[in-house]
Amino acid sequence: MTIKMTGSLLKVGLSMLWVIFMIWWLFFSLPDPLFSDPYSMVVTDHNGELLSAHIAADGQWRFSEPKQLPYKYKQAILSFEDRYFYRHPGVNPLAVIRAMRQNLKEKRLVSGASTITMQVIRLAKKRKGRALWDKIKEVILAFRLELRYTKDEILTFHAAHAPFGGNLVGLEAAAWRYFGRSPDLLSWAESAMLAVLPNAPNAIHPGKRRDQLLVKRNRLLARLCHQGILDTLTYRLATLEPLPQAPHEIPSDAPHMLSYLAKQRKPARIQTTLDAHLQNYANSIVQAHAKHLTQNAIHNACAIIIDVKQNKVRAYVGNSRAKPRHAPQVDIIQSPRSTGSI
Repeated sequence: MTIKMTGSLLKVGLSMLWVIFMIWWLFFSLPDPLFSDPYSMVVTDHNGELLSAHIAADGQWRFSEPKQLPYKYKQAILSFEDRYFYRHPGVNPLAVIRAMRQNLKEKRLVSGASTITMQVIRLAKKRKGRALWDKIKEVILAFRLELRYTKDEILTFHAAHAPFGGNLVGLEAAAWRYFGRSPDLLSWAESAMLAVLPNAPNAIHPGKRRDQLLVKRNRLLARLCHQGILDTLTYRLATLEPLPQAPHEIPSDAPHMLSYLAKQRKPARIQTTLDAHLQNYANSIVQAHAKHLTQNAIHNACAIIIDVKQNKVRAYVGNSRAKPRHAPQVDIIQSPRSTGSI
């Protein structure tokens, strides 16, 4: 009798230890921060308009998470990836059942029923496997992720870290490279294209299999119209928009300010007091004067505009766009000068 009681207590004790271990593992299973990837250093003007950016240390264009996502892209990604994102706790039971039926019917893994939350886990953990155990871990960590972050935060994680082809990571970098403007200014067609890209960024993108990409984009636009998010006229006009051609350059309107702040090890995204319109105007004036000054063997020029009343720098042109042999990368504003030069 004593032996039986001892065996029962041992089983109960082991079960309790297992439960405690699982609770401990679940609590500490998510890293903090969730993503440790290096970000591109970004400099904006006082209104948040992009002025210049450096590529990240790992060779990727990856901007830090935005405060909020544009409405058009948000509707497009939810419709394409996870229509019930705001209703499930990280895993969609109906999608799991549907995926199981499809996989059993095809006798192979054709659908993983991944929610946006599960995709964020996969992006954070750098997992590429589709084995059953990988899926189980994704499900567990998806529940944990939903307990720590809000739905909007999870959606922002996805938008900022999803692959968009080549060395483009995240919505903001993709919007600038493919369309030459901020995600907030994208059309419905452009937002839909970026929503479908992370699904297979290396197989289908504007430079590869364009016809398939166009079909996927238009199919998503049709779904948005069917759901009542787009009216019929907007849908038809959106399908007429062409796909982007050659990629755009990331803006470089204040490169010397960017370099100056980078040396001070500032955060990945810095909002300065500069004014984008005044900065561009100052760039053009300095370049025009520098072109005339080269006739007198003067190959460099700089300018800084300061609002004296508010004590804020509004334009910062560290050097003209001279030929490489004249060191245009040198920030003359920060360069020491001799007494005679002063």
